[in-house]
Amino acid sequence: MNAYASLTVERVFEVLMNVKDPEIDSVSIVDLGMVGNVVTEENDVKVTLLPTFLGCPALEIIKENTVKAIKKLPEVENVKVEFIFNPPWTSDRITEKGHIGLRAFGISPPPRHFEEDGTWHVDCAYCGSTYVTMENIFGPTACRSILYCKSCKNVFEAMKPISTLM
Repeated sequence: MNAYASLTVERVFEVLMNVKDPEIDSVSIVDLGMVGNVVTEENDVKVTLLPTFLGCPALEIIKENTVKAIKKLPEVENVKVEFIFNPPWTSDRITEKGHIGLRAFGISPPPRHFEEDGTWHVDCAYCGSTYVTMENIFGPTACRSILYCKSCKNVFEAMKPISTLM
């Protein structure tokens, strides 16, 4: 049997499900929609990732963690991980499991669509209320904003919907 026969894109994706965003440890990079493409060729793997926000300080950590995780597959010898910026990451890429993981972390997932005027709205991460206000578009990380829920009186964070949105 060929030593490389078991190295498949599906196996690489299984491994990537264990690579978490270092700032949000309840969501994998797969469920965040960061994985653009995975290619396997014999014992080599190439992965392209879409950053959730341009200039994210955690990108190198995500890259290192991705390489380490894939290299745990015994048949893998070479791993190449690169970030792509076109197409840009959008919130449409987040899986349902990713939405659940974000809420478990206290972050409201970004909206799946925008209003006609280009604005976006999120519901409270804790109670689901739509009665929220933006406190600061700049949150603790570049990809998140700070909001306040007028229903349950909690401050919460929300992911920005597009990687290029300031």
